[in-house]
Amino acid sequence: MKWSIFPRQFGFFPYIFLIYIGFPVIYLTRETGVKQLIGYGMVLLFLVTYRQLYFSIGKRKFTYWLAVQLAIVFIFSMFYHLNYMFMGFFPANFIGWYKEKTAFRRGLLGLVGVQIIPFIYHVVQTKTFFTPAELIYFVPFLIIILISPFGIRSMNRRMDLEKELDRANQKIEELVKREERVRIARDLHDTLGHTLSLLTLKSQLVQRLIAVDSERARLEAKEMEVTSRAALKQVRELVTDMRAATIAEELLQIQQILRAAGITYQYDGDVDFSKISPFTQNIVGMCVREAATNVVKHSRATHCSISIKLFSEKINIVIRDDGMGVRNNHGFGNGLRGMDERLALIDGVLALSNQNGAVLEINVPIIKKEGAAV
Repeated sequence: MKWSIFPRQFGFFPYIFLIYIGFPVIYLTRETGVKQLIGYGMVLLFLVTYRQLYFSIGKRKFTYWLAVQLAIVFIFSMFYHLNYMFMGFFPANFIGWYKEKTAFRRGLLGLVGVQIIPFIYHVVQTKTFFTPAELIYFVPFLIIILISPFGIRSMNRRMDLEKELDRANQKIEELVKREERVRIARDLHDTLGHTLSLLTLKSQLVQRLIAVDSERARLEAKEMEVTSRAALKQVRELVTDMRAATIAEELLQIQQILRAAGITYQYDGDVDFSKISPFTQNIVGMCVREAATNVVKHSRATHCSISIKLFSEKINIVIRDDGMGVRNNHGFGNGLRGMDERLALIDGVLALSNQNGAVLEINVPIIKKEGAAV
């Protein structure tokens, strides 16, 4: 396992907070002697607790490291300077990671003590109250520090709920597929089982009648032809009944996918998809879904919009995002290449460009036969 300063799943977030460690280091330059050395030692220990807290989230050691971090903030605020109270932002962030209410309340209570007691201590020590200017300086920081654990906890709960929703949707899809396979097997058995058994019996009868009664054998063979044609018709009806997903259904799935990824979604279109053939809808729907999946996986976008317009001669789909755009316009990836191959079946074309993000445009001709769209 490769060593790392912080867990990779947190990205650059832990490194950004390290900037604020520079402030206590600067403050300590004003101290002298043993007090300064102890201060630098506590800063180093604080850095250790900061790293270890990320690696111990959800473990028993998490509380121990958090207690050490709170103690360091308390000592700095009490015996060095009240300005060190801003370091409470660090433990406030980690307190929000507690999932159990009891542990969260205990951590919050500890944070309140670490922040409030130094206030009281400095008032008693100096025997003077804070001036209005000092209150304006300290109180907003104190309020933000004390409410930030609630924000972090709410954000983490939302992320957990989104993960549970994704797992639930995957399970639902698996159950739907399983149910569909069972339904197809049941329909095939009920529809064709009796017919195929009848054809088997008649074929055996024809073999016996050929030598003794050729006319009756001919009639039985004719009945077998009629029965087999009826069975073929039943199979076609069964396959036709296996309806592919429509564009409207795919748009609903796309909305859920983007929302789960934290990407805002906007749809622009008032199209009656019933005018488009099921085959065309199936291909267009798969392409739009693939485009939305690419936005989630590769774009780093925060917003995605889909526009669908139906003209007399074509259907136009435009998918836009505000991400990092397309780095290589000369070759399609596997996903886009697959979309291009699907669209070729219905004479559709796609174009990919950069306009403050990626823009994917799809145009599919609408062919009309005998007054109906095909």
